Amino acid sequence: MRHFLHIIDFTSSELKGILKLATKLKADLAKGLRPPLLAGRVLGLIFEKPSLRTRVSFEAAMAQLGGTSIFLDSTENHIGARESIPDQARTLSQFVDALVLRTYAHKTIEEFAEFATVPVINGLSDYNHPCQALADVLTIREAFGDLKGMTVTFVGDGNNVARSLAVACTRFGMNFILAAPKGYGFPEEFHTNYRGAFPGKLPTHITDPSEAVSAADVIYTDVWTSMGQEAESKARALAFHGFQVDETLMAKAPSHAKFLHCLPAHRGEEVSAGVADGPQSLIFAQAGNRMHAQKAILLWLLGIKI
Repeated sequence: MRHFLHIIDFTSSELKGILKLATKLKADLAKGLRPPLLAGRVLGLIFEKPSLRTRVSFEAAMAQLGGTSIFLDSTENHIGARESIPDQARTLSQFVDALVLRTYAHKTIEEFAEFATVPVINGLSDYNHPCQALADVLTIREAFGDLKGMTVTFVGDGNNVARSLAVACTRFGMNFILAAPKGYGFPEEFHTNYRGAFPGKLPTHITDPSEAVSAADVIYTDVWTSMGQEAESKARALAFHGFQVDETLMAKAPSHAKFLHCLPAHRGEEVSAGVADGPQSLIFAQAGNRMHAQKAILLWLLGIKI
């Protein structure tokens, strides 16, 4: 049994296999094919954080594959409150075939996975967001084809989304650049884990966004203040002044560059409306690819081959 907690846990070959499966599932759906590959299977969703894309994409994935899902938010099932995490994990494993957790603390997901007897999927934690990264790579491949040697520049905080994307880019042979102010790069814990997977390497960190996008095929951003960081919002707005992805910044990248954002977007803050809704933006195709990538993750974890 495998869990899907970190992109770094998977080899390039495994990730390519999951991506190939996602591509097939998406093509089949476009043809009107919805094979009931998960008929009789049940997915449990336990969310401490609000969600639009993660919840709906997983529930739609299960429905389209013939399965069902059960959603538990923090008001019904506060993780570790009414009973211990080990007890919750072992109990829920009796009822469902897989679990998705969306939590504040990454250690919660890790402890849950330790005691669960079904696959556990990281639907987002404060440390990383592996489902998003796989959907991002699927979107980039659809736009450009061959991934090897491409450059992805993430303009913003070295947050959970950026961390998973950095690892995914390296696994798929792409270059990753983080454009962030000093003090907002990747934490040392991430650098240690990254070095362990890719000896002698570290993601590139550049503090000048104009320089960082000069050779970018993809320019990516996210909100400057993530959930749980609301008290830092004013300080972050000051720190990230000049890091908005707007038309001026996009013009400093190659003309073929595409724009990505994991959403929700704050137009006028980390991205201008003209870029988010402009011709280089792929943000809604990217959002849609969450479902296709997650279908593939579910089938792969449950050992279902097509």
